[in-house]
Amino acid sequence: MATDFKSIPLIDISPLVEKWDDPKMSQDGGVAQVVQQLHQACREAGFFYVKGHGIPDSFLKEVRGIARHFFSLPYEEKQKIKLSAATGYRGYQRVGENITKGVPDIHEAIDCYKEVKPGMYGALGKVMEGSNKWPNDPPNFKNLMEEYINLCTDLSRKIMRGIALALGGSMDAFEGSRAGDPFWVFRIIGYPVGSQYGQEMPKNDIGCGAHTDYGLLTLVNQDDDITALQVRNSEGEWISAMPIPGTFVCNIGDMLKILTNGLYESTLHQVINNSPSYRVCVAYFYEPNFDAAIEPMDTCVQKTGGAKKFEGAVYGKHLVGKVLTNFVE
Repeated sequence: MATDFKSIPLIDISPLVEKWDDPKMSQDGGVAQVVQQLHQACREAGFFYVKGHGIPDSFLKEVRGIARHFFSLPYEEKQKIKLSAATGYRGYQRVGENITKGVPDIHEAIDCYKEVKPGMYGALGKVMEGSNKWPNDPPNFKNLMEEYINLCTDLSRKIMRGIALALGGSMDAFEGSRAGDPFWVFRIIGYPVGSQYGQEMPKNDIGCGAHTDYGLLTLVNQDDDITALQVRNSEGEWISAMPIPGTFVCNIGDMLKILTNGLYESTLHQVINNSPSYRVCVAYFYEPNFDAAIEPMDTCVQKTGGAKKFEGAVYGKHLVGKVLTNFVE
């Protein structure tokens, strides 16, 4: 359960990034310090910043910049890659098309998922079958974003190894049948200011309503000069995740909460862009294997009183249930 934290911790994960594939990394003093900080952050807030992650700040800015270029294009141009059920709910969605708990969100986005070939997961994966839709303008958009996704996948695996050690397990506890072939979700999001979305849109200022994330770990690459992401503590207060240039904001998701039997919290968060500027955020979600059966881990059950607090969940079924209720008809 999240505590009454007042700020979000910043962790320098460079020792973990350097040693992540060393079988003896748990014996390294620098890694041990990172592991302790990860454990504290996941228990107390479910959110943390990371620096020393190895992805250049210039590249993070380039990714946001090319996203901003796309969102500045005419609506008709953006609609060329319109989201549809026929491609597994991949593609562009207009402002107000995404909904959270029945309320339209004031953002536009491109939604991407790890591509699913027909029959890959049988009936479980039918809804998610399809390929990602990438714009032709800017011309290097697809290549840049796919490179970024690969870097985020590698980084997430490294952080998850640290979290595995934080829970007292082996460093590869989240690999194999749990996340040896991780699924991923990728959202390129633009948050207009109120005057930018016209009279036909709902009169609310919620860029994205209060929610928890679905999977294991989220990496958020947000604009350096706009504070909009808010995280709720146990007192019900909304704590701002102020931008720290060169960092990712990380948070844990529902599947990790189940795996840890509630030892780690998937914390409620929302986005409100009250600034006078258009905000860009690029969010990468590291998920379990699509067909993974997620159950509380025995070591975590022992640490949380000896009884399982959650029923198991098949990740792909959990994701599909969310996707099918995320958009206006």
